[in-house]
Amino acid sequence: MSLLVDIRKQLGTFRLDVSFTAENGVTTLLGASGCGKSMTLKCIAGIEKPDEGRIVLDGEVLFDSEKKINLPPQKRRVGYLFQNYALFPNMTVRQNILCGLCREKDRAVREKRLREMLKLMQLEGLENHKPAQLSGGQQQRTALARIVVSEPRVLLLDEPFSALDGHLRDSLKIELRDLLDRFGREVLMVTHDRNEAYNMSARIAVMDEGRLLTVKPSKALFADPGTVQAAVLTGCKNIVPARRVSDFEVEIPDWGLRMETKQRVGEGLCAVGIRAHYFSPAAPQNRFPVRYVEEMEEPFEVIIQFRYSGQYPDTSPVWWRIPKEKKPQTFPTELGIAPANILLLYK
Repeated sequence: MSLLVDIRKQLGTFRLDVSFTAENGVTTLLGASGCGKSMTLKCIAGIEKPDEGRIVLDGEVLFDSEKKINLPPQKRRVGYLFQNYALFPNMTVRQNILCGLCREKDRAVREKRLREMLKLMQLEGLENHKPAQLSGGQQQRTALARIVVSEPRVLLLDEPFSALDGHLRDSLKIELRDLLDRFGREVLMVTHDRNEAYNMSARIAVMDEGRLLTVKPSKALFADPGTVQAAVLTGCKNIVPARRVSDFEVEIPDWGLRMETKQRVGEGLCAVGIRAHYFSPAAPQNRFPVRYVEEMEEPFEVIIQFRYSGQYPDTSPVWWRIPKEKKPQTFPTELGIAPANILLLYK
């Protein structure tokens, strides 16, 4: 099964221009608020109409501007989970789920499918509860049941954890991931949270200002984001302008030093990224004198800010994040970083 999206849409000064293919499993659109993630989902679902392009699901054309094809939402068999779940507040769990079976006339079939969904979503015993009587996780599962019971060909999740508090959000990630595995079809999820994207999906598509920057397997994206925008979205704290010196060496003018790389440095390099966890007092390579600036304590880690000895004074300090139990008693005079941990970022 596959979903092909190749669309453009102008909204005032904002332009959405995305092209990608999603296959079996979960693909996440990761980007900051306002970058066009939710608008992309709405175009796929038929809630919004692109200005031009094509959307093809399992070989069936849902939208084609040249051929004047634009199937209405009810004919697309696309399941859309809104951020606030959009449950009917005056209906019970049972009634909300049965709304997804409004086209099924056989009462026995409706009842059988309802029971299957209640069991799948762990909602047995809550059939007669209304949304206000449910926890956030139960509301989410009810909304999913209402969608999945209609047997959609693809499931669209718009910030599925945004309505939940932090503790509940973390506990439900594994639960929802298991449910999506059992769903067994394509899932396209939208989030601005890099941890959600990494935990929930096999592939991540990075979006910025209406454009799709890259699509990579989740682990590959975090290991090699490729662009400054993707490095920021994947949580890299140290991003600094750089230029190519040779195949395996870069110069970082703001820090007044050069570093070796494991990856071959290509033309068009504009910056390097170094994740805050990657510095080490024991690393023998890319080792330079440093001086302490300040630190910030977190519940389980410490963020230490430092400067290189040749670093320009008007540039930002460098972040070093370490577990509390590994914090050295005295700040080291030098820090190193393995060449493999230098992220090369291009225009």
